Amino acid sequence: MSFQAPDIDYAGLSPVIALTAGLCVVLLAGLVGRERQRWVVSGLAIVVLATAAGLLIWQWGANKDLVEGALRLDDLAIAISLMVVTAAAFAVPLLLREPAAEERHGDILALLLCSTLGMVLLAQAQNLISLFVSLELLSVPLYVMCGAALRRASSLESGLKYLIVGSVGSATLLYGLAFIYGASGSTDFAAIARGIADRGLAEDPLVLIGIALAVTGLAFKVSLAPFHQWTPDVYEGAPTPVTAFMSVATKAAAFCVFVRLFEVALEPSVDTWQPALAAVAVVSMLIGNIGALGQDSLKRLLGYSGVAQGGYIAVGLVVAIQNGLESLVFYLAAYTLMNLAAFAVITIRERDTPFGDDIRAVEGLGGERPELAWPLTISMLALAGLPGTTGFIGKLFLIEAAVEGDYTWLGVAIVVGTMISLAYYLRVLAAVWMRPAATPVAGEKAPAIAGGAPEADVVAVTPPRGTRCMLIIVPTIVVAAATVVFGIYPDPLVDWASEAGESLGLVL
Repeated sequence: MSFQAPDIDYAGLSPVIALTAGLCVVLLAGLVGRERQRWVVSGLAIVVLATAAGLLIWQWGANKDLVEGALRLDDLAIAISLMVVTAAAFAVPLLLREPAAEERHGDILALLLCSTLGMVLLAQAQNLISLFVSLELLSVPLYVMCGAALRRASSLESGLKYLIVGSVGSATLLYGLAFIYGASGSTDFAAIARGIADRGLAEDPLVLIGIALAVTGLAFKVSLAPFHQWTPDVYEGAPTPVTAFMSVATKAAAFCVFVRLFEVALEPSVDTWQPALAAVAVVSMLIGNIGALGQDSLKRLLGYSGVAQGGYIAVGLVVAIQNGLESLVFYLAAYTLMNLAAFAVITIRERDTPFGDDIRAVEGLGGERPELAWPLTISMLALAGLPGTTGFIGKLFLIEAAVEGDYTWLGVAIVVGTMISLAYYLRVLAAVWMRPAATPVAGEKAPAIAGGAPEADVVAVTPPRGTRCMLIIVPTIVVAAATVVFGIYPDPLVDWASEAGESLGLVL
């Protein structure tokens, strides 16, 4: 017998190859002198991400299997990958003035690209092995990045807490995947579905235990309650550019593999896991929105908001119909735009003021810096789901999908959650437009989150107006404007999400 080499589709693998080669180049470029390091590696990182995005767009409509069926390059994977790459590109300028990356900028950006690579692979995974390897490839760099601010106790606590909780979530997921493999006899998603259906194991205890453990493990990754406890603390302690990236990119990639695993591999057991996921979605909406009500830290507030938003997105996963998947992709895209704008403004204000990420940092922002106030306002209104924004259109689609999938009560839960969320989103807007700028109290200590030493006294901070600040403000204005444009004229984004949803092959 002669050995036959497997066919390698280099065109389909080109985005992965670009990211892999790019992170190596960025890591080596980090060895240049410190004075030029930030600009060199940042420019290279943007080029790598732009190349990956271009290659992904080039492959739109390909819909093919890669690496002997371990990966699936379809429009769903490409759509999610583009969200991830966009979030990573947005984080690059945010990291330019980040104290945590001051001496290790090349290392941080290499880790960012490595995590992005893991997310792109996770979005394409259609095999239990590729799923778990991709999940760890995205998670391990994030553990390091969250604890990158070595001089700040809260950052070290964030990295350690994320490492411990993330490891527990990964172990739980792996245990669940082992049960599913044991029952079906295969690691391929389509073969798992056939194995469960052919053997009549849809309600077998082995499969049900595997489903329960898999739901728990993935719920940790996407911050669904009651597996969300790590989220507010990690969001608050991690460097804000890292929080901005992980808040949207991790959620997008993990929800994509959530869809593939449950809507494809575990489809024969749909009547079992649908009600369970519906309950998790409602609990996430309630706990996330109620938990955000009393938060003064904007990052903790957005952490709890992310828990609630994850509950909304899970509705699209629960209703196993094509319209549900399309609404899920649309809302993930909308969430990417509106959340990045909010975190960008927080990043600037925690560096410009002595209040860190406290809500006092945005008081009087409307009169002081309207170029920041308007993007934050649009972001808060979109997250709240007010008309004229992508958040409103996204929630409308999710409610429609819930009704069509005979889960009308989930649509009601979205409305109730939205009403609760108005209390804390509008509270931020009141601080921006209705309060004067906060004045530091004599002797008050500067929050460690601002990047200064915890023991330093509060001093007046002059907001930087140079090139680095504009590199953040311009993308912030762009994503905020896109949030409004696609809220008023959503057709292009709807068509794009529809094509992504159709590529999975779900039928009504």
